[in-house]
Amino acid sequence: EGGRGVTRLSDEMLAAARPIWDDQLRHPFVRGIADGSLPPERFERWVRQDYLYLKEFARVFAWATAKADRLASMSWYAAVLDLTLNTEMALHREYAARFSITEEELEAEEMWPTTRAYTDFLVRTAADGDMADLLSALLPCAWGYAWLGAQLAELERPTDQRYADWIEQYASAEFQDAAGWLRDETERVAGLVGDAKRKRLVDLFVLSSRYEHRFWEMCWTGESW
Repeated sequence: EGGRGVTRLSDEMLAAARPIWDDQLRHPFVRGIADGSLPPERFERWVRQDYLYLKEFARVFAWATAKADRLASMSWYAAVLDLTLNTEMALHREYAARFSITEEELEAEEMWPTTRAYTDFLVRTAADGDMADLLSALLPCAWGYAWLGAQLAELERPTDQRYADWIEQYASAEFQDAAGWLRDETERVAGLVGDAKRKRLVDLFVLSSRYEHRFWEMCWTGESW
């Protein structure tokens, strides 16, 4: 598996980042979604900042489409790019409206420091790195949310439907399948790299996971320049 005995690259990545992922699951913001106790004003921070995040996230898929080594992968990345820009962004605007946040407010929102740092890291890695670098930085975004969604879906649903819907979205088969495809693609593209490159890819995965944790913390405590 992955050309290195029993340890797949993505397994090594997850093992290195697992303490961070466990901290995300225990974070009061995520726990508040799970049991419905999260104050709406704190969740509104996530809605606003994640909207800005998604714009930059789409740029990563644009780079992936350009750098992919085969037509099947190009098609998949292009489809996700279209889905992000033309479906998910619209759904995000509808979701924001459930928290009384207008489209104008979303567009006028300023990126907070963590959002800026995280998205700059992702886009720079996508632009400057090769496909293995891009996937290693991208994977915690999709796989991490799919993992959290699956964990929260095992619990009793919160009574606040807005939070229950959030859990359903990330626990959905569609989202789980997308995360699984990206994990398999990472193995295909990078599973046979040498030790030095492998370490770099694991480091990128861990750094992206750290930013994911910081994103929850930012939405919990608030941030400003």
